[in-house]
Amino acid sequence: MKILSLFLPVCFILIFLYASFKKVKIYDSFTVGVKDGLNTVFTILPYLITVFILTELFSVSGLSTSIINLLSPIFSALGIPVEIAPLIILKPFSGSGSLAVLSNVFSQYGADGYIARCACAVFGSSETVFYVSAVYFANCKEKRLLKPILISLFATFISTVFACFICKFI
Repeated sequence: MKILSLFLPVCFILIFLYASFKKVKIYDSFTVGVKDGLNTVFTILPYLITVFILTELFSVSGLSTSIINLLSPIFSALGIPVEIAPLIILKPFSGSGSLAVLSNVFSQYGADGYIARCACAVFGSSETVFYVSAVYFANCKEKRLLKPILISLFATFISTVFACFICKFI
């Protein structure tokens, strides 16, 4: 048996022993934590469902293709390969969708070229802005979303430009 396979059981036992030593009612604490977690889930769930539905509509409606066609000349002027435009557009909406696009980039252009390096840098240095915003803002009940989301999208775009610039030298 490998030592890493013992890590979680040992942590569980240590936490259980520590809680027992401190006279904590373990089962009661656990049920309170579950209740609080469920409250958080019910608070966040409508926002997450909305993001998932909008992401799917964005892809299926053809809007993403139209935006990619519109932005491709701008990407080219900034030194961003047009081939990764679908990844750049989809990443703020969907992590799994952008992972599928990344896999497609690898299969079409190989994994060792400039396009693949840019795609990896963009995928790794950007965030699913709308998903994360839905989770965080739903939990803190913040209603002024426009500025933080625009700043996040701008930061994602700037990181994309610099990532592709740096990939030219790798």
